[in-house]
Amino acid sequence: MNNGVKNISKWGVIGMLLVAILSPCCFPIFALAASALGLGSFEVFGGWTMWLFQIMVVVSLVGFFISYRKHRCMYPLLIAMPSALLIFYGYHFNDSKYWVYFLYAGMLGLLIATVVDYYRHRLHGRCCETEEEVELHSTITCPNCGHKKDEIMPTDACSYFYECENCKTVLKPLKGDCCVYCSYGTVKCPPIQKGESCC
Repeated sequence: MNNGVKNISKWGVIGMLLVAILSPCCFPIFALAASALGLGSFEVFGGWTMWLFQIMVVVSLVGFFISYRKHRCMYPLLIAMPSALLIFYGYHFNDSKYWVYFLYAGMLGLLIATVVDYYRHRLHGRCCETEEEVELHSTITCPNCGHKKDEIMPTDACSYFYECENCKTVLKPLKGDCCVYCSYGTVKCPPIQKGESCC
């Protein structure tokens, strides 16, 4: 999975915050930041502001879902979903003068979800990828007698020899293969699965 897809939730939250900062008329709390950038009450996106803002919220949610599928941690998604609902409720269903505060609360929630998601990636990032990619179970079939046996492949050594428990034939890798699992097993050895050399 490339970095752009892995970080889609972060790009969505950054985009959402940029739209808010560059639209001080719609988000008065960011008027000071916009003034510091020399934008004052300038409306950068015109009538598209709230549509862009909502698109960025949806992009963030998609990113949090993708992230959940990677590290199986529900916390960022559980924070992001109610936060997004607050934003959509505030904009579409709340007619009071306080509707913008629902948007601010939702934005804060999405920012917190992004921080939690970042922490989860740092905590589980690499180990999750390798555990999901490498299969350690393989069934070796003896070419001499056809006997099959399920084995667990070693991750730290090559298996160059294997004795069939039925006919006692000692198997060696075929030409071009690095180990008996690559030649006679249903699954290639862990180093080959990772794209590395076996020995």
